[in-house]
Amino acid sequence: MLIFRSILFQIAFYAIMAAIILVTLPFYFFLPHRAAIAVVKFWTASTMWALGVLAGTHIEVRGLDKLPKGGALLAPKHQSAFETMALFPMLNDPTFVMKRQLMLIPLFGWYTWKAGMIAVDRAGGSKALRKLAADSKVAIAAGQQIILFPEGTRRPVGAEPDYKFGIIHLYRELKVPVYPIALNAGLYWPRRSFLRYPGTIIIEVLDPIPPGLDSKTFLARLIGTIEPASDRLLQEATAKADHPPLPPEAATRLAALKTG
Repeated sequence: MLIFRSILFQIAFYAIMAAIILVTLPFYFFLPHRAAIAVVKFWTASTMWALGVLAGTHIEVRGLDKLPKGGALLAPKHQSAFETMALFPMLNDPTFVMKRQLMLIPLFGWYTWKAGMIAVDRAGGSKALRKLAADSKVAIAAGQQIILFPEGTRRPVGAEPDYKFGIIHLYRELKVPVYPIALNAGLYWPRRSFLRYPGTIIIEVLDPIPPGLDSKTFLARLIGTIEPASDRLLQEATAKADHPPLPPEAATRLAALKTG
């Protein structure tokens, strides 16, 4: 049943994407920004609806009221492709910081470009960081919510934190609060797997970190906010008898939490 429901969701995932592109392609690139964002919100919200109906994977959001409607910098834990879609319909005017190469993908990349996503060249060094800061300042001034995964890429549930310099750079340059976000999505939507496990993914918006801290203090506070909350959500999920199978990193982390 797990495999069957996961396959059904995969079919729905690509069918929804294809249908939206087919219907909107003739006019999408002529839409104003807010209308283009609305299309992507409908796309991602429809996918999350299919995830719940077909795979039995539901979503619980905690602390959403902490997020401002205007410009903000969000720093979510990154465990799977789930959070690249689930966060989008929850926000007023979101934009992701994403790899420049993704924007070169036909149709998908073009849609993200039109929706105003912020492209970054990870191999671009200081020049890429300057462009990232400049593009992000424009987004903040326009009242957008910037989503930057502080670890850059998907990490296994329970893995040691590996936070990158990009989040520090934007924190220093933008001078706005950073909103940490913890989750346990990697248990139910594992990276590098087509399986989607039934249950409830929890997304928790944590207390914001105010601007003005030095880089070392900010990073320590960011890690010290996201990681314990992610541990707590891991423990909450695995306290249920029917929890998904644990990746090795999660099993090791749980054992360390019990002995610690």
